[in-house]
Parts: sequence; structure tokens; C-alpha cells
Amino acid sequence: MKFGVSSYSFIGLVQEGELKQLEVMDKAKEMGFDTIEFINFILEDGETEEDFAMKAYKKSKEIKLPIESYTIGADFLNGSGGNLNAEIQRVKNQVDIARLLGVNSMRHDATIGFPKGHKEGRSFEDALPRLVEGYQAVTEYAAGFGIKTMVENHGFFCQDSQRVEQLVTTVNHPNFGVLIDIGNFVCVDEAPEKAVGLLMPYAFHIHAKDFHIRSGMLPPPGEGWFESRGGNYLRGAIIGHGNVPILQCLKIMKKSGYDGVLSIEFEGLEDPILGISIGLNNLKRYLEM
Repeated sequence: MKFGVSSYSFIGLVQEGELKQLEVMDKAKEMGFDTIEFINFILEDGETEEDFAMKAYKKSKEIKLPIESYTIGADFLNGSGGNLNAEIQRVKNQVDIARLLGVNSMRHDATIGFPKGHKEGRSFEDALPRLVEGYQAVTEYAAGFGIKTMVENHGFFCQDSQRVEQLVTTVNHPNFGVLIDIGNFVCVDEAPEKAVGLLMPYAFHIHAKDFHIRSGMLPPPGEGWFESRGGNYLRGAIIGHGNVPILQCLKIMKKSGYDGVLSIEFEGLEDPILGISIGLNNLKRYLEM
């Protein structure tokens, strides 16, 4: 098992100027991670994505911290002005960035759902053929460079485990699988342990994430919280401090024989370094139980 961390976990420090994006790699190495993944480059003035990707790859070799994965947004219903072919090409261009990073895998979204005012079918089944066309084209392109592509349970519309499974089995390509985010299932009010159990056969990568959860029957808790699809209140938590059944999900993961990367994606209000450190220690301890 390799322990990884998403660059997103440090985004507050980067936005506040306490760390530069490349310095996140040094911090991850210092904290004892085996690998890092990148999402949403924060570029310096005049810097391009290609520039940053090449710098990050060079640094990964210098400090011996592999870059495992690259995460981007995509939307095969609405992206690129609703032009599917243009959106496919845009995502393929991001595969080229992934190549420069030297990653093994790349995650991109499916869609946030049908655009406002859409008059025809609005179900997941109505969207599925177009999503499948997009994912098939991108994963076939990425396969030529040895980069696996993934969908994540993310974005509400394609977040339920049954929808994710349906998408992966319909794409039906050996280069396409799932980035399972243990915590994200609660965003659609789904039991994480049931969802993880369903999706483990398709897992290429796993995110460890925790949330504090409060019933939607209670008054709104204020700043820092957001609502699930069913109206419950969620706030990012340090792994082991929230309500997501992390230990149970890790047991399911171990039973499946998964031996890839388990990567922390921290979204809590606490100091990121503190939150990530405690989360890593808890993960290591839980995996020994």
C-alpha cells in the first residue's frame, strides 16, 4: 500500500502564499507520503500548464516523490459550449499534460448534469450514451501513453455508486476504472461502506476523506458547511474525526486485495498541515487493525 496526498489538501496554504505549488511536493515528502497527485495548477505569472508540469516532473525525480495521478474537471454534457467533440479534444489535451507530469492515471469528471432549460429526458440513463462516448474516446487516447483514466464519485449527478458502476461497465474498457472517494458518497446521502463494497472491483485509485455530518432536521450550522443532495449538512473533517465509517471502508478495501495508492484529500477547516498529519497517522493505524 502506498500513501498519497492530493495537492488540493494544501490549496489554502498556496492561495494564502504560505507555500508555492511546487513546494507542496517538498512538504508532502517531509510528511512521509510515498506519492502525490495534482489537481488545479495554481500558475505563476506567465507560466503555462506545460511549464508547470515539466517543472513538477523534474522535481519529482529530484526528491524521489512520484506523481501518481492528475485530476481535472470535465463535462461531456455542458463543456466546451455543449460541443461534445470539442470537450473530448480539450480533455485529450489534458492527457498530454498528464504525460508531462509522468503520471500513471488521470481522473476527470463526467458532468454536473443537464443544462438549465433542457426539455428532453433528464435521467442518468438519458445522459449515459453521451458520457460513454466521451470517456471511451479519452481513455483510448490515454491508453496509448500508458495512462489509465478514471471517473470519481463526484459532482452529484454521477456520484451514486450504482451510477458510477453503470458508467464504468458500459464504457467497458480495460483502461477505464474508478477513483473511489470514500467520503464523497455522503454528498448524495449514500452509505459509504455499501458504496465502497460495490465499487471495489473497479478501483484504480482511492481517496480517504472524512466529513462531519449533521441532520437536515437541525438548524443550519453556518459557515464552512454545505448541503448534501438530501439536505443534510456536511463539513470536511480530519480523517477519523468525522462521521464517515473510514475503518469499515478500509477493511472492505483490504479484503478486496487492493494494494494501490490510498490518497488523502483533506477539506477541513483546521490547519492543513495539522489535519493532513493526523489523518495520515490515523490511516496507518487503522490499516493495522
